[in-house]
Amino acid sequence: MKRALSTACALSLVAAATLSAAVSEKLKSRVDESATVLAEIHKAPDKDVPQELWDRATCVIVIPSVKKAAFVFGGEYGKGLMSCRKGKGGAWSAPVFMQLQKGSWGLQIGAQSIDLILLVNNERGMKKLLGNKVTLGAEASVAAGPVGRDARAATDAQMNAEILSYSRAQGLFAGINLSGGVLKPDSDDNEEVYGKKITPTAILTGSTAPPAATSAFMKALLRK
Repeated sequence: MKRALSTACALSLVAAATLSAAVSEKLKSRVDESATVLAEIHKAPDKDVPQELWDRATCVIVIPSVKKAAFVFGGEYGKGLMSCRKGKGGAWSAPVFMQLQKGSWGLQIGAQSIDLILLVNNERGMKKLLGNKVTLGAEASVAAGPVGRDARAATDAQMNAEILSYSRAQGLFAGINLSGGVLKPDSDDNEEVYGKKITPTAILTGSTAPPAATSAFMKALLRK
């Protein structure tokens, strides 16, 4: 009987370890995909986020492969990472895992998925994102960001928006209406990667070191 219980416990531990490894690999894949999106966009200066806007951004959010998802009421759904600067012009913080969902965006140019980059322009926008959730366009203003080498091409609406969005589909920049989209921290993923329950504020204020699993994303944030 004792031997049977010991065997059962051992099998349970192996099963739990296998499940944990699978989930961790899924998160690692999301980190790598987010890093790849940044690296690829930065390699095309004429289609990149203007350096001036990047340098003054308070936070950046990268959500790779936002997809149409029937289980979200026929809308779209995606997960990614967010990092904020430690003070004006400072180093990037450890990342927070985020999720974005909306009832219906209607991806343009027939795309089934897009890569999305959001630049948060000021601390007001950052504070809103540190809450439980924020509705884009209602609680936080959002506008499509200008691309290219010169930020002076930006309009007043773009410069005054709390968040600038950049999206691409199938290698091309594509339009997407983010109004009504709900953006919020992914508590389960953050707890898994940091090994404990932790608030987005504790991570993004710079008091938390980036986990080793997020190193690719942290490197891509340097834009080198």
